[in-house]
Amino acid sequence: MIDHIGFPVSDLSASSAFYERALAPLGISLLMEVTEEMTGGHGAHLGFGRDNKPFFWIGTGRPAVSAAHVAFAASDRAVVDAFHKAALDAGGRDNGAPGLRPIYHPGYYGAFVLDPDGNNIETVYHGEGGA
Repeated sequence: MIDHIGFPVSDLSASSAFYERALAPLGISLLMEVTEEMTGGHGAHLGFGRDNKPFFWIGTGRPAVSAAHVAFAASDRAVVDAFHKAALDAGGRDNGAPGLRPIYHPGYYGAFVLDPDGNNIETVYHGEGGA
């Protein structure tokens, strides 16, 4: 099981604004800020999560050559829909409208957006017949 994940972004401020809005429907918010000074010159980092547990991190640094894919679990289809709308409203680019993806399994309902760096950010509800 993964405890947390993180990756560098090209503009920490812009990405922070994007993720604060896009992840709000999932109940995920900015919980921790680690400054460049605190890391001894190893970058600034922002931790998003819930219940006082940051589990999704973005930070300064050189973004990866190829995009990352991160999927967040949603409690129902309405949350998937709300995430997609919030992410687009926050400046994300559509990479797959909310809908069933039966290729994965019959109840797989997901939506995909590209963040400011082109990372593929998904939210998924496994629903009936889910994994």
